[in-house]
Amino acid sequence: MDKKKQLIDQLKVVINNLEKDYSNEITSGVFQLIYIRYKNALDVMENNEDIREVNIIGGVRAYMESYNDYLNPLLGELHKAEKLNRELFHA
Repeated sequence: MDKKKQLIDQLKVVINNLEKDYSNEITSGVFQLIYIRYKNALDVMENNEDIREVNIIGGVRAYMESYNDYLNPLLGELHKAEKLNRELFHA
């Protein structure tokens, strides 16, 4: 599977997790920032727009600086997305 498809799938995983597990929190603060970035990134990727517009790097750090829940599974999903994003841009 190519990196672009992998990133699209990972963006969907993160968005689904946020909508399912953090529906009350995605309307403000760090979760809102992450949610909006991921929704925008998915829109860009699915509509074959300029992928340089994708801006998801920093979600892991923002979460970790705001919360003490370092074992949250969401962090792993955010990390996977950021790693795929870096690989796509540096391929």
